[in-house]
Amino acid sequence: MMSHDPLDILLKHDHWGTKRLLEVCGTLSSDHFHQRFDIGPGSLHDTLAHIIGAMRRWADRIADRPLRPSFDRPVKPGTPSGADVKVLTPVQLIAALDEAAADLADIAGLCRRPQSQGGLGLDSIILVHFGQTTYRFTRGVALVHVLTHGTHHRAQCLNMLRRLGLPDLQGDGLPEVAAADWQAEVETGQLPKFKRRNPSQ
Repeated sequence: MMSHDPLDILLKHDHWGTKRLLEVCGTLSSDHFHQRFDIGPGSLHDTLAHIIGAMRRWADRIADRPLRPSFDRPVKPGTPSGADVKVLTPVQLIAALDEAAADLADIAGLCRRPQSQGGLGLDSIILVHFGQTTYRFTRGVALVHVLTHGTHHRAQCLNMLRRLGLPDLQGDGLPEVAAADWQAEVETGQLPKFKRRNPSQ
């Protein structure tokens, strides 16, 4: 059955898109994975770790639980003390991503159920503290925020991969990670893994 619920699609696509880029990064040398760029968090490692770190932090906020120490760098202001900032391999980041995505999917399931039925409710309010300001968000907005946040940073990763100048990562060698690519590959099988939906030739 093909996915049609927007929240389900956001959850599955966000996980798949970041995992696809980490799989590509698994073919790179460590130097290329950590090469510094004047974009986003500054490297493929740091940008992908940031995506996963944000998934963890927003999951904690939506579930009304204490924020876990961050493992992505640079550590953001307001991150709990004891932050455990590590350099992780693509394989280690995939394991962290799988865990974070499963956590978000579980929380989204709770949010779908109204509070009157023992759930969290998509319309219920959470308080989020950034610096000296406290913001009010619905859990629905918080979920959409974290599940679209990765799209911005995945585009940065694609730019970094292109700028590495490696022959295999030019033109059609770069992956496409849009929602349509996810469904064409994962759900309908019309697109083989790592093949482009819109090749340039």
